[in-house]
Amino acid sequence: MDFDPVLLAVLIFILRVINYAIGTIRLVAISRGRRILAAGLAFLEALIFAVVIANVVSDLDNIVNLTSYCLGAAAGSYVGMVLEQRLITGYSKITIISVTDGHEIALALREKNFGVTEAIGMGHEGQVSMLTIVVNRKDAPKVLQAARAIDTKAFISMEEAQRVEHGYIPAPHRNR
Repeated sequence: MDFDPVLLAVLIFILRVINYAIGTIRLVAISRGRRILAAGLAFLEALIFAVVIANVVSDLDNIVNLTSYCLGAAAGSYVGMVLEQRLITGYSKITIISVTDGHEIALALREKNFGVTEAIGMGHEGQVSMLTIVVNRKDAPKVLQAARAIDTKAFISMEEAQRVEHGYIPAPHRNR
């Protein structure tokens, strides 16, 4: 099947964007144990890749197609990350350790409707307050901002929570 050279370059770009976006979502599915979804996405990813690469390697001197292929990969990587952030619910586990203001941070976060678990621990220089908060990933910046507003020297770590069961995690809100 012969395509107009410009149309072929555009098609290569679009398919490569889709290919990379699917790959990003597939990796998330793998990390979350979604085997069937990951396998289905792998099939689509491989099919699109085979079609695209066949059209590129058949004429490696065609700089337009090669450039479309590479630009599509870059754009697809970006699109995949955007899709992952917007479409896939993710959770963040935030730990805040404060020498002086842990309870005040906890109160402020609870006032903003976040669930907070407080514990007392021993740090390098004595007693500290340890706060654990699990939130929808989209709400993590609001938690960090609230904590920093009270204690600029608090130790804060954040990691992705692979799985969440029970507890108090309200739906993400924009106006907290």
